[in-house]
Amino acid sequence: MFSSEYERRIAARFAAFDQDGNGAIDREDFSVAAKALLAEFGVPARSDRGQALYAGAEAFWQGMAGIADRDGDQRISREEFVTGAVKRLRDNPDRFAEIARPFLHAALAVAGADGDAVAATVDDAVRVLRVLGVPQDVARTAVAALDADGDGRVSEREVVPAVARYFTVSE
Repeated sequence: MFSSEYERRIAARFAAFDQDGNGAIDREDFSVAAKALLAEFGVPARSDRGQALYAGAEAFWQGMAGIADRDGDQRISREEFVTGAVKRLRDNPDRFAEIARPFLHAALAVAGADGDAVAATVDDAVRVLRVLGVPQDVARTAVAALDADGDGRVSEREVVPAVARYFTVSE
C-alpha cells in the first residue's frame, strides 16, 4: 500500500495536468497545454507540427482517461488520479511512457529549432516545462539532469522515461 507521503507527492503532480486549475483533469487541459506550447514556439496550429501536438495531446488524454476516469464523466479528479492512474502505473512506468510518448515526441518537435522530433536544446526544453507550469529553477534542474551527456540537448529517449518516472515513482 502507498504511504500518505507518497500519495501527497503524487497528488501535487496532479497540478501539472490540471492546466486550468479547476480541480480536475479533462481533455481541455491537454488542449490548453498544446495551444500554449504552440504559442511559445510560434508554431501554427494548422502546421504539421501543430497538428501532431494536438493529436499527441488527445492521445495522452485518452490514455489517462482510460486508466483513471473510473466514473466515466470525462474528468479525472485528484482522487481518481492518485488512486487510479498512479496505482495502475506505479508498477509499470513503461505503460505511462507509452501513453505520454506521442505528446512528448510532438512537444520536442515543436521545441526543436529545426523541427527536430528527436531532441530539443536544453533552453527550449526548459521553456516547454515553464509553459506547462513548472517553476524555472525546477525546470532548469530537471533538464540539466536529463542532459547527462552534456551535449546541450535532450532527446525523446531521455525525456520519455524521465517523465514516466516523475509521475509514477515516489522519489
